[in-house]
Amino acid sequence: MSEIQAHATGLTSQYIAQVTGDLERNIKEQERISAEIEALQEQLGALQHDHSVLVSMREALGGANAVGEADTTAAPTVPRQATAAPGQSTPKKAAATSTKTTASKKRAAKASSAKTPSAKASSAKASSAKAPTTDAKPTLVNLIRGHLEQQNEPRSATEVSAALTQAHPDRGVKTTVVRTTLEGLVAKNQAQRTKQGSSVFYTAMAAAEPAAAEPQQETVAG
Repeated sequence: MSEIQAHATGLTSQYIAQVTGDLERNIKEQERISAEIEALQEQLGALQHDHSVLVSMREALGGANAVGEADTTAAPTVPRQATAAPGQSTPKKAAATSTKTTASKKRAAKASSAKTPSAKASSAKASSAKAPTTDAKPTLVNLIRGHLEQQNEPRSATEVSAALTQAHPDRGVKTTVVRTTLEGLVAKNQAQRTKQGSSVFYTAMAAAEPAAAEPQQETVAG
């Protein structure tokens, strides 16, 4: 009976260890997927904001294009009348075209002076449409990449998250989202991933590119 009990106890401990490992992997997978979802939601919000800005800009610029089309359609009517009277000589045709061009210029000047309020309104709409772009917040990807480029030493996801939280307390930056974003930068060759023991650190790839480019320029110059 003692051998049977010992065997049963060993099997139970093995099952417990296996279930515990599966549970830990399940929790890590949930954290990874939730971090990806949060990052995608933030990117979707930024795209929706840019979409609204672009739509308002297109509406504002649409009025200016309509005015420009009206000018181009009205202007060619005057030169077409100058091709009449085929029996005239070349000097007379030149004189007629010059007088008609001056008349068309005067009409165009009058039309432009009459249409200045609409042009001002369209420019005001364009400026109001472009105003939200200056207030747009940078995305988390840009913040993380900019932070890495300013660092001289590798930084972990926890250190990057703490620095961004201190610099942008209203963003609510989470370490899991930062880690997922850093891994995305590594996949795009915009960051480098190094491991020291059980810790993972990240550095920006852009900081190493100029150092590699300078020796090539010196060899070409020589």
